[in-house]
Amino acid sequence: MLSEQISVFIENKEGRLAEVTAILRDARVNIRALSLADTTDFGVLRLIVDNNDTAETALKKEGFTVGKTKVLAVEVKDEPGGLNRVLDPLCAQEVNVEYMYAFANPKCQNAIMIFRFDDPQRALTILAENKIKVVDGEAICKL
Repeated sequence: MLSEQISVFIENKEGRLAEVTAILRDARVNIRALSLADTTDFGVLRLIVDNNDTAETALKKEGFTVGKTKVLAVEVKDEPGGLNRVLDPLCAQEVNVEYMYAFANPKCQNAIMIFRFDDPQRALTILAENKIKVVDGEAICKL
């Protein structure tokens, strides 16, 4: 049930983000979700794409440092308190959210959030116990 995200380390300067997205475009890789966190000198671009291997190869060929991380794609009810329905049981069991970001999905009536937890296996168990849907890694790339 874990999904795989790629992380690209980029200099925090004009044009670098456009360069990454152009490389992915030219490799025919579709970006499904992304998050960009920056510091003064560099940024970390986290991506869910439809083909991790092609993305990784294309970016490394152009000199970018690329990592892979396991994350969870969780369906969140699109209503007030929907996110808390996910977070509350995790908090009660002391599972930490390291970061999260939204997934663009016009095919679903609920939101999908990408989560990085400090203990993803434990998070999976807690989510299952609370009947919270986790979207399979293969399925998330095909949405």
